[in-house]
Amino acid sequence: MSDVSLSLQDAHDLVFKALVANRTSAENARFVADALVAADASGQPGHGLSRVSGYAAQSRSGKVDGYAVPEIEKAAPGVLRVNANYGFAYPAISVALEKLPDMARSQGIAMVAIRHSHHFGQGGAHCEALAEAGLVSFVFGNAPAAIAPWGGKTALFGTNPIAFAAPVPGQPPLVIDLAVSTVAKGKIMTAEKTGKAIPEGWAFDAEGNPTTNASAAMKGTMVPIGGAKGAALAMMIDVLGGALVGAALGHQSTSLFSGEGAAPDLGQVIIAIDPNLSSFGAFGDKMTTMVEAVEGVEGARMPGSRRIGLREAAARDGILIPEQIYREVLALSGQQQGAA
Repeated sequence: MSDVSLSLQDAHDLVFKALVANRTSAENARFVADALVAADASGQPGHGLSRVSGYAAQSRSGKVDGYAVPEIEKAAPGVLRVNANYGFAYPAISVALEKLPDMARSQGIAMVAIRHSHHFGQGGAHCEALAEAGLVSFVFGNAPAAIAPWGGKTALFGTNPIAFAAPVPGQPPLVIDLAVSTVAKGKIMTAEKTGKAIPEGWAFDAEGNPTTNASAAMKGTMVPIGGAKGAALAMMIDVLGGALVGAALGHQSTSLFSGEGAAPDLGQVIIAIDPNLSSFGAFGDKMTTMVEAVEGVEGARMPGSRRIGLREAAARDGILIPEQIYREVLALSGQQQGAA
């Protein structure tokens, strides 16, 4: 099968229609479509349109409430609690990104704790929005079990992404976004959907053996980065994204890829820091010095810098979606092929 080229607007319209046709409010569908299309445009297809069929299955079954409205509670001057009400994560995160900058500037540091949440996509995109507001930020979020404790074969912890961003004077923010597995599980899901093998070192099958079969990998466990260190990081983030916010732990959660079962009930923590208050005003100069030092190393590039060129190309030329995924989303939207 070949890829299908879509403009960003056409891709957004397609995702929006697919979600609204599957028990999701128009407002929530816009938040989700914004996030998924932005992920594909930034070179993160595992968080892009490949997620629509899973999201739609869950909204149809009620596993995720497509009509949920986040509830906000200020627990302390520097702590905001957001109840996503078992809906999509993106509306709840939007509330966090709106409220956090003023809280961080007044307190020096502030945190949003989100519970009863769902898949939160590109963590780096959420941090990047805060960095563009002049803040240093972190996002920690847990996920359904996919990584075994080191030495074991039973998954207990999710791929549990860590994201970080910092402003750089006169340049796009530094953005670092990584899962604690060798790759994000969404990449394996995409490979399974498109019938492709995965590279060695990404996953184990259900028996704990290394596999290049995407379907076997989806039934098995993910390889953590750095071996035991990655498994320990996964556990740490289960504390931050689960226990700290009162959400389900990874092994208590349910799949983000199917409509069966109870709500995933995941959690996210977003932390924002005003660097000017902590650095005596030196932060901007220090960041410029760091970036110049990295760029001065032959062959080196700044983490996350690839996203800039990809976004420019996507805005100009559109994005390429595997035909199988395009057909899935098109069918969910109730349209015929060629009518998107």
